[in-house]
Amino acid sequence: MTRTRDSHGSEAKSRDDVAVSRDPLALERQVCFALVVASRSVLSIYRPLLEPMGLTHPQYLVMLALWDQSSLSVREIGDLLGLDSPTLSPLLKRLAGAGLVTRTRSNDDERRLTIELTERGRDLRQEALNIPPAVVARLGIELSELESLHAALIKVIAAARATGERDTLVLNGRSIEPSDGVDTK
Repeated sequence: MTRTRDSHGSEAKSRDDVAVSRDPLALERQVCFALVVASRSVLSIYRPLLEPMGLTHPQYLVMLALWDQSSLSVREIGDLLGLDSPTLSPLLKRLAGAGLVTRTRSNDDERRLTIELTERGRDLRQEALNIPPAVVARLGIELSELESLHAALIKVIAAARATGERDTLVLNGRSIEPSDGVDTK
């Protein structure tokens, strides 16, 4: 396909390019595709920065939550990060094994597991302060642009959650919420 230049010397779009850009199913127009590619790309920047700290990205997110609030239940961490207990449990065990957190059962409710930072976990925060500026530098995007992107993503998250399309299962004609305590497996 040959490209032509417009009167300003810019590359003019071909008819094929225009047709694709109007196609509602064009891959490059899909928000989901852009989000997935952006997520993978940004996480690949975090990986080598977190490795020397002995953290994976999901563990880093847990540590961020704990550095903010110091003591949280597994459920509170799950709610903050949008993760379920089966995903969090092995992650929290690894953080405890690394000496960064403690896991303590509540005396009032044995089902409630409280996660707290150890001194080593609190000390790691100082090293983690280098992560955000390093990510910004590697991205090469102005901080103000990243803050605008963050604000737009928060709106997308809120809009997606507001649709009400939570994890609802229809069983025998009845809507079952995960909190109903019905075993759906």
